[in-house]
Amino acid sequence: MRTSSNPAFRNLPSSGGYASFQHGGQAAGYDPYPSAPPTAERPITVDDVVLKTTAALGTVILAGVLTAMSGPAMYALALPAALVGIGIAIFMCFRPKPSAALTLIYSAAQGVVLGALTGLFESIPQLQGIGVQAIIGTAAVFIGMLIVYKTGAIRVTPRLTKMVVAGVIGAGVLMLANLLVGFFVPGGLGLRSGWMGIGIGLLFIVIAAFTLLLEFDQADEMVRAGYPAKWAWFTAFGLVASLVWLYVEILRLLALLREE
Repeated sequence: MRTSSNPAFRNLPSSGGYASFQHGGQAAGYDPYPSAPPTAERPITVDDVVLKTTAALGTVILAGVLTAMSGPAMYALALPAALVGIGIAIFMCFRPKPSAALTLIYSAAQGVVLGALTGLFESIPQLQGIGVQAIIGTAAVFIGMLIVYKTGAIRVTPRLTKMVVAGVIGAGVLMLANLLVGFFVPGGLGLRSGWMGIGIGLLFIVIAAFTLLLEFDQADEMVRAGYPAKWAWFTAFGLVASLVWLYVEILRLLALLREE
């Protein structure tokens, strides 16, 4: 399976009952995808991926709506929820195993963070209604990238994968640098404000959108390789992580556009 933008996918099992699996006419002896672990369990299907991803996203939305409706008193939960989410993400990256419990807890934690963030934005008079716009924007990008993937308008190649992964790493380095400088200089490097913030936001939205292509491809290859059905939870985790990032970037971009 191709290396995904989600670091967790890069550590998937690479040996097992499907060691001879080839894709796209690759030459014998070159297997760029991990083999499905040997198992007697029912193999994963597209329906499994859809149902598990729907459950995870439903958890994000429910937790987000409840947090946003609860008011500022509940926004304090955003910090511990963010730490829980980061902890689970790191754990899943270094120990890539399917887990319904961890995926749903991660989704709930991310929902709390998004709900608090959206609630804070909505509390500013000129930003009211921004949450609905961000949801619509995120859904539109998701559907658009799914259509692009299914029609083959953009093929997920090793070169594209490397470019997207490099973009994700670069985005992480930029944001970390901006955060660290922000401790000493107000506004940090200025990457998240003004016209530079708008440009960076658009770039990050494009990168996040392309990570969805990699996640779709990853799910397809799991189905082709015959992974056990429980791995649909792992796919759901990756898709939720990409969509959460996409939503946050769209929310921030809309806020900056309204301020200009």
